[in-house]
Amino acid sequence: MIDDATLDRILARVQKPARYVGREWNSVTKDWSRVEVTLALAYPDVYEIGMSNLGLAILYDVVNRDARFLAERVYAPWADMERAMRAAGVPLYALESRRPLREFDVIGFTLQYELTYTNILSMLDLAGLPLRAEERTAEMPLIIAGGSGAYNPEPMADFFDLFVIGEGEEVLIELLECVSAWKRAGGPRRPDGREALLREAARLEGIYVPRFYRPRYHADGALAALEPTVPEAVPRVRKRIVPALGPAPTRPVVPHIEAVHDRGMIEIQRGCSRGCRFCQAGIIYRPIRERPAHDVLEAIDALLASTGYDEVSLISLSSSDHSAIAEIVEQAMARHARAGLAISLPSLRIDSFSVRLAEMIESRRKTGFTFAPEAGSQRLRDVINKGITENEILETAEAVFSSGWNRIKLYFMLGLPTEADEDVSEMARLIMALRAVGRRIRRRAVEIAVSVATFVPKPHTPFQWEPLAPFEVVTARQEALHRLTQSREVRLSWPEWETTWLEALLSRGDRRLGRAIEAAWRLGARFDAWAECFQPALWKRALEETGLDPDFYTARRRPREEVLPWSVVDVGVSDEFLWREYERALRGELSPDCRLACHQCGVMASFARERVRVPREAWGCP
Repeated sequence: MIDDATLDRILARVQKPARYVGREWNSVTKDWSRVEVTLALAYPDVYEIGMSNLGLAILYDVVNRDARFLAERVYAPWADMERAMRAAGVPLYALESRRPLREFDVIGFTLQYELTYTNILSMLDLAGLPLRAEERTAEMPLIIAGGSGAYNPEPMADFFDLFVIGEGEEVLIELLECVSAWKRAGGPRRPDGREALLREAARLEGIYVPRFYRPRYHADGALAALEPTVPEAVPRVRKRIVPALGPAPTRPVVPHIEAVHDRGMIEIQRGCSRGCRFCQAGIIYRPIRERPAHDVLEAIDALLASTGYDEVSLISLSSSDHSAIAEIVEQAMARHARAGLAISLPSLRIDSFSVRLAEMIESRRKTGFTFAPEAGSQRLRDVINKGITENEILETAEAVFSSGWNRIKLYFMLGLPTEADEDVSEMARLIMALRAVGRRIRRRAVEIAVSVATFVPKPHTPFQWEPLAPFEVVTARQEALHRLTQSREVRLSWPEWETTWLEALLSRGDRRLGRAIEAAWRLGARFDAWAECFQPALWKRALEETGLDPDFYTARRRPREEVLPWSVVDVGVSDEFLWREYERALRGELSPDCRLACHQCGVMASFARERVRVPREAWGCP
């Protein structure tokens, strides 16, 4: 355990020492002698970002509700704190008990963003643990990972004992029970040690143990197969889902310093029915499950009472699609009118109903209204199945400006499949048309903030076979967009090309990429998601040293018959459906919202057993 005097000496030399002290309001501290298994939940970025992650908060709540187990938290220390800890010989520790991570039974990382992968290696090393799973002994903690990044586990496969695929609320408890049984049976003292535990874990649905699979490659470098090597390993690991959303965390840990999202959060719905073809989340979080309105309202009441927050975010991939969203907003605002409750809806569709919702929650002040056309031309919006017309976009903007807003923020993408220069011209024309609508209605200058991401074709989407658009094409179109939208009222922003390139590389890679990740880390790569820390030259050098061609992963259109690195993961949606949607995209054909018509994606058949456990109306799919 790290003593106060030692910690005080270290914290006197670092920025934002409150990141590292723990003991926050609502944090849970348990007696280690009274629990069966100890778990450290690790977020590989700084405290302020990790404290804003709802998924980790849900798992913290689920595990600590169970008297048999405990969950504590740890975040990536910033560079100054890492240097101070190494200089003082202090290992990475969890905030609640201040025990070193190597004393825990299990350390669970969440993989939310590919550019945090090197931070994971820093955290393992700072904890005094070998980076590679094969080098760790049975006495050391079990190192596991989950989150959206686990849907392609292969680039990080060398560093983890196992991956939890899908939603963790139920399977994490099953895994901790498995660890508890292994400990009672002798644990690391058993002749078969860690191997016995991993074989038992591999029997659990949703658990992928990389060491039990052997990759085989064709002569051209493409993956030929990922072959199970033990009877417990299944050919494809099906993701886990919870049939109905469990109790929302209503006593979340309140951070010492301002978090990125400094408000309470209630998940009102999981999954999305819109079917946007670029969106990984829309696939991997199927099927749709709503939290009933009365449960949401009770959770808001309890959350506000236990935290002191005066703002609550209603979390969903598409908040305005919840069947009772208007009722939830109206009643929550009425119940807490005297306290001045503010509600945020982070994801609204482009229509007049969303504008009415926004009016309800921003009745006191008009800050900004955000929506995402994604593409400028109707042709390209149909390719990505966005399902909105230009008239709807303009009508929504008209309603926004008429309701008193003076600023709108737009999200677009460049580099989408089939994109041409004409689509960029159409994007510019649409931006300027929205500016004109605002000036006409507001009779003054308006602000149009435009964020233009570069599209990354993600695993388990209809565009997973597509390459990343070339650097030359993307930069030329960025310059054209800037030239065509020059105005004091239009503010354009886009990420650096190297950031997008690395995200594509890490999200689309196979197991061989682990060598490059480790090499980049040893060269000094840290906090790659932070512009002031990112050094793309280190990654290019690491790829050269390990003999890997980045274009093989990022710039190559993959044939239908190729075995994809992430094919070991079964998300419940069939490859046949994804290919069918890909072909429809190339023809510019729309697929309607799956609440209106079932497209036979496979998810209903995949989770038929789970569906019988809940009322039929609990799932949004027909």
